[in-house]
Amino acid sequence: MKRLFAVTLGILTAFGGFVDIGDLVANGLVGARFGMSLAWTVVVGVIGICLFAEMSGRIAAVSGRPVFDLVRERLGPKAGLVNLAASLFVNLLTLAAEIGGASLALELATGVNYLLWVPAVAFVAWLVMWRVKFETMERVFGLAGLALVVFVVALWQLGPDWGELGRQLTSPPQDEGAPTYWYYAIALLGGAMTPYEVFFFSSGGVEEKWRPRDLVTARANVFVGFPLGGLMSISIAACAATVFLPFDAQVDALGEIVLPVGLGLGQIGMALVIFGVFAATFGATLETALSSGYTLSQYFGWQWGKFVRPRSAARFHAVLLVAVVLATALILTTIDPIMVTEYSLVFSAAALPLTYFPVLLIANDPDYMGDRVNGRFTNALGTFYMILLSLITVAALPLMIATKAGQ
Repeated sequence: MKRLFAVTLGILTAFGGFVDIGDLVANGLVGARFGMSLAWTVVVGVIGICLFAEMSGRIAAVSGRPVFDLVRERLGPKAGLVNLAASLFVNLLTLAAEIGGASLALELATGVNYLLWVPAVAFVAWLVMWRVKFETMERVFGLAGLALVVFVVALWQLGPDWGELGRQLTSPPQDEGAPTYWYYAIALLGGAMTPYEVFFFSSGGVEEKWRPRDLVTARANVFVGFPLGGLMSISIAACAATVFLPFDAQVDALGEIVLPVGLGLGQIGMALVIFGVFAATFGATLETALSSGYTLSQYFGWQWGKFVRPRSAARFHAVLLVAVVLATALILTTIDPIMVTEYSLVFSAAALPLTYFPVLLIANDPDYMGDRVNGRFTNALGTFYMILLSLITVAALPLMIATKAGQ
């Protein structure tokens, strides 16, 4: 049981990357429009986030310091400020969407308009960050989010044509243009490798006081949590491809995404999936808010973290409160939380090299890593991903404009 609890940081981080509110809808929409032809992006995203999360966890365990703290020190305050600004912008958009997503889950459960739930969700999230220990928080919401395994069970119960799903892997629908296809490929990859994931993961490692002897635990978090999130993502797309693609049905709402689970598993399945959606989006709310507090505090050298008393990290907790208030105000304007996240995925994709190049640089610096620097294979794979992410940066915004955000 202790070993099971040891991987909950990775599970919580993975759910923030793969099954937050935007990714739930994005994968459902992609499955309904493109079938399984974009599943490869999930695989590429899982490999990429595992690669850089392993580096960030190793950096935290060996140096005892989080990634963003070292980014500022290694690259200087100006480069760090650019990274900070981009991260905070994406985090705020994502935080707003997660608060809205958790509220949408409560609307599905109760029938009460999600806007009425938004202040309550925001307040409880702030209260959890203020009062609940990091270890307890990650275990409760990381493990509760596992209820989304119900998508895998529902897919089996739906009895899809497995041969047809396999054929879709290499055959995009002919009526979807190439720009739209690549727009959603970038959005899904950006969601899988969202920058706040490595900042949260490395800071969480410092919160849990990882040391070099804990590298096995850090790697277990990475290689269990993120692939599990990827499996959930592919299952959501496959459920949508099975139920909606044959009828050319459009999917753009949370209630439609969870419908295949209801068809496959009935009311019990619906109850489980709604619970899982709430747990995953609420966990992502905590993750994105904490990431904002971590990055800002680490850049300015403030005391930070839940391993110290709130009074000793007053500015860190003030950042958390301000971030939650701003995100709540954004959602209360009645802007669609799903749309907010879809835009944040593209913006995060455009900012990926700003995050991952410094991680690659630090993981090769013996001044910080000693003899725990990257090996040749890790560096070769990291170089490949840096080239890929640079191409994504160039293409992301033009494709968003050209396709009108995938419409």
